[in-house]
Amino acid sequence: MSVNPRVETPVALTRRARKIYRALLERYPYAHCELDFTTPLELLVATVLSAQTTDVRVNLVTPTLFAKYRSAADYAGADRGELETMIQSTGFYRAKTDALIKLGQALVERFDGEVPGKLESLVTLPGVGRKTANVVLGNAFGVPGITVDTHFARLSRRFGWTAEEDPVKIEHAVGALIPRKDWTMLSHVVIFHGRRTCHARKPACGACPIARWCPSYGEGETDPAKAAKLLKYELAPDAS
Repeated sequence: MSVNPRVETPVALTRRARKIYRALLERYPYAHCELDFTTPLELLVATVLSAQTTDVRVNLVTPTLFAKYRSAADYAGADRGELETMIQSTGFYRAKTDALIKLGQALVERFDGEVPGKLESLVTLPGVGRKTANVVLGNAFGVPGITVDTHFARLSRRFGWTAEEDPVKIEHAVGALIPRKDWTMLSHVVIFHGRRTCHARKPACGACPIARWCPSYGEGETDPAKAAKLLKYELAPDAS
């Protein structure tokens, strides 16, 4: 269950939002895009594949995929059956295959085979919405962007940052609270927190670093020992 934003002044809301961001950044200083990639095209393809599945699943598929399809032209001219087989385990593979082929064709025809580095251009590509565009901009081009996935949307409402349901409205509402330069890292730490601590069904409130500022505290387990058992993450990337 989500909550409506607190009745607080815009200044107070902004201060609270920034306190939450700083606390999450301290908890997850290594937060990053969890899709494996080395080029903007690889990240764009991986993000398209990540719909309705996990980043872990996508990362199992992409090494072989990226080794075979190295350019937009490769996707544009891909054998549909072969591509479907390679990405089948990510789910909705027929629709994703269609999207990747059309994506490759659009890149070749309109952008000389290169992934554009502007939001207004990216969102014209088949299968690419603002969420995917912001992932690519923030992580492949260093252009600040807020990625409103299911975790970010859920937590932004739990935190009382906004009551909006529409991803674009959430993006704009939260963007008004946090400096633009921090948008990409904000996305990472909020998504990390949603996957590891602030779960959809049973958030680990008693082990949460932002409990004091969260209007939804108490929706989940508040006992520290019990809450700690709900955590699904490591406190450092090299922790066992």
